[in-house]
Amino acid sequence: MTKWYEELFQNYAETYETEVYTKGTMGEIDFIEKEIKKDKSKKIIDIGCGTGRHSIELARRGYTVTGIDLSECMLEMAKQKAKEAKVKVEFIKADARYLKFEKEFDLALILCEGGFSLMETDEMNFMILQSASRSLKDKGKLILTTLNGLFPLFHSVKDFINSNSFDGKSQENTFDLMTFRDKHIIEITDDDGNTKKIKCDERYYVPSEITWLLKSLGFEKVGICGCKLGAFSRDDKLTTEDYEMLIIAEY
Repeated sequence: MTKWYEELFQNYAETYETEVYTKGTMGEIDFIEKEIKKDKSKKIIDIGCGTGRHSIELARRGYTVTGIDLSECMLEMAKQKAKEAKVKVEFIKADARYLKFEKEFDLALILCEGGFSLMETDEMNFMILQSASRSLKDKGKLILTTLNGLFPLFHSVKDFINSNSFDGKSQENTFDLMTFRDKHIIEITDDDGNTKKIKCDERYYVPSEITWLLKSLGFEKVGICGCKLGAFSRDDKLTTEDYEMLIIAEY
């Protein structure tokens, strides 16, 4: 059975490129570069790379990057864009829970819900963090963005989705306080103009929870900030107004 996130990104690469949340790449890469002190020797893995916007810009700036995604159509777009940009990125089709890397990278990125928080169970989401952790060298760093569990306690998730997200509108919405999962139906139009309804199931995390998960994997320092499109900053204090949070975890 096809999972909802696989169905969403099956034939969606061109449409994905037009989404508002893909427009902050340059500012986000500026922040990432600052975090690794612009050290071009750093090897980077971009987990849930999508159409490769972060991977390609990092490669353009001189870094060695491996991009991972589950969607064939997204990876095809990424490869085409890398070719047009005349940069080399190794793009690999793989499940983020089962990456084969061991202590190979200096930096792992999981941005814009790159797999994490989309899985059907908490255990499956945690496996993505485990996989990222295994792929990092002893002094490696993880930069992660994920859904902020403080937001739905103060706001209607349905209204936010309808005003900010996909072309499609949320038809139905329930946020479960026991599981911090939001289940809603969106209607989207794919790259061929076909309309379909998708039952989404996303997990929100509160700061103390994500801190515990990462510290259980051996990360010693976990910084959590607000997450502004194209303007990542450690100075951006997380509030209930932030739909996402930015996490920087270090050994």
